[in-house]
Amino acid sequence: MSQRIAFDYNNMMADNIGTRMGISSERLASFAKITAKAHEDMLRRRKANELPFYDLPYQKDLVKRLQTAAKEYIGKFDTQVVIGIGGSALGPLALQTSLRNCFWNELPAGKRNGMRTYYTDNVDPDWTKELMELIDPKNTLFLIVTKSGSTSETITTFFILQKFLIEAVGEAEYKKHLAFVTDPSKSILKEIAEKENIPWFPIEPLVGGRFSVLTPVGLFPAALMGIDIEKLLAGAAEMDKWTSTAELHNNPAYLYAVLQYLAYQNGAPISVLMPYSNKMSRLADWYVQLWAESLGKKFTLDGNIHFQGPTPLKAVGATDQHSQVQLFKEGPYDKVVTFIRVENFEHSLKIPSLYSEYKGINYLGGHTMNELFDAEQKATEVALAKEGRPSITITVPKVDEFTMGQLIYLFEVATVFSGYLYQLDPLDQPGVEEGKNFTYGLLGRAGYEDKKKEFDGIYKKNKDYIL
Repeated sequence: MSQRIAFDYNNMMADNIGTRMGISSERLASFAKITAKAHEDMLRRRKANELPFYDLPYQKDLVKRLQTAAKEYIGKFDTQVVIGIGGSALGPLALQTSLRNCFWNELPAGKRNGMRTYYTDNVDPDWTKELMELIDPKNTLFLIVTKSGSTSETITTFFILQKFLIEAVGEAEYKKHLAFVTDPSKSILKEIAEKENIPWFPIEPLVGGRFSVLTPVGLFPAALMGIDIEKLLAGAAEMDKWTSTAELHNNPAYLYAVLQYLAYQNGAPISVLMPYSNKMSRLADWYVQLWAESLGKKFTLDGNIHFQGPTPLKAVGATDQHSQVQLFKEGPYDKVVTFIRVENFEHSLKIPSLYSEYKGINYLGGHTMNELFDAEQKATEVALAKEGRPSITITVPKVDEFTMGQLIYLFEVATVFSGYLYQLDPLDQPGVEEGKNFTYGLLGRAGYEDKKKEFDGIYKKNKDYIL
């Protein structure tokens, strides 16, 4: 299919970059059996609805409901504020930056086919207050996104902005400015929604936050921005077809996982995602959460302590050629870089032929900015390969809903498959829960008194070590 992304792993192989970090074809082929076994188990779990993220591309009835609601809200409001944290913000933010104008919120209403969109994904009081000073609550929809319905950061911001909203529009009207996205079975927010007649949309209970971008967590804010969510899911469905094979060499998600795992085994635990596209910079933020929270684990599946997991790192080309590439090329051999290359940008800008008397700059005239951008990506790829540094290049025909759907689905399948390689559970996050529980204890949440005592026993500071 012409709009399929391309997956190029030449510069992971010993044939291209040498044997220090390069992988032999025989070594790669040796993972065929574990791939087939893992694939069989993943299919079994998919059929048993243990991995429901797999089937998110096919939720047609829910999509129609979201589109209908979005059309109604767009007719009433100019702005949405997404109140969420982690995947509840990173997913929709990646869709916004990739699929809307780079200066979407600054565009006049006549040049937008959807709402201006802001996010409150942190409990920074200055940030929250300055957002309140910017927006007009009378023209704003507040979308509260939390699976549990009790995420402390999200609920805190919700409480503050609800008071702000009531003061602006009154008790009789404020509920018309609210919508929730939450768990359909066990959520405090769902109880509030049903009690107070506030619209709400479901998150599939077995889909974790970092995998939730193709649920209403990402789809509803996207629809409110005028993004074609059917096309987004069609792209994900296309990748589902592509990754349905158990053959390692024909499955880009499995290849990505195995190549990253072998790099990890070769002493490269840092996984860099480097899109050559400003629009895709937030996709890299989303990837960082997906990879880190899924694969950074203390325990293996058999209960042994192992402290393992690759460390994801965001970079953006060509910007980070002038900050991080020096380290990538001449620092430790501990990184594998995944480039995302855009074949066709929406715009083409020709570089004027100016100052022809200066040889150091006159070569640029007559080319396009697009040519320069593409040359910089290829040059960086080759510079790393020359030094024996591993990299993967994913080429997207263009940045649109269809290709974004493919990328999201590819990385999600690769993440779950990686759990079999590292022998860990990629769907839990016990390290995150520990910090949450200490926070509950500190703020006096009932049932967490023991965590407060434990915290007090650990949080001891020696003044000699404080300047």
